[in-house]
Amino acid sequence: MATVTVRAAVEADVPFLLRMIKELAAYEREPDAVESTEESLRHHFFGRGYGRGPCAEALVGEIDGVPQGVAIYFMNFSTWSGAPGLYLEDLFVRPEARRHGLGRRLLSGLAKIATERGCKRMEWAVLDWNTPAQDFYKTLGAFEMTGWHVWRMVGPSIAKLANPE
Repeated sequence: MATVTVRAAVEADVPFLLRMIKELAAYEREPDAVESTEESLRHHFFGRGYGRGPCAEALVGEIDGVPQGVAIYFMNFSTWSGAPGLYLEDLFVRPEARRHGLGRRLLSGLAKIATERGCKRMEWAVLDWNTPAQDFYKTLGAFEMTGWHVWRMVGPSIAKLANPE
């Protein structure tokens, strides 16, 4: 029986984190979309990403001591609940490492962090075609939000809004 463990990422994990981000992008049919570099991950996970400290964190999931999965997350805040929340940016377990409970263990680790930090919610986005993930999340008690649509602004639009003149 395999030994499944979850731990906080350390700076030495940066190359693995980048590989996992790229593997997730390929799985999500966007293999060329990753702009992250080891330097940017090191800065934002272990440096002063916001000028105050790290702006993202990660858990690494291992099977028999070999890293096989990752959960990348950051904290947000709900003005309505008056409490922090945990936003899961990426959860990915390599396909060959699935069915060992690693995804569940990574989410359990996040739930422990959320509880310790006084979070009232955990949230994440799932692609509409990724029904295996949706079904898995439902078994954990998660549910799809209705009535909300995710909006996004990127590069040129952000720059234009920041400097309207």
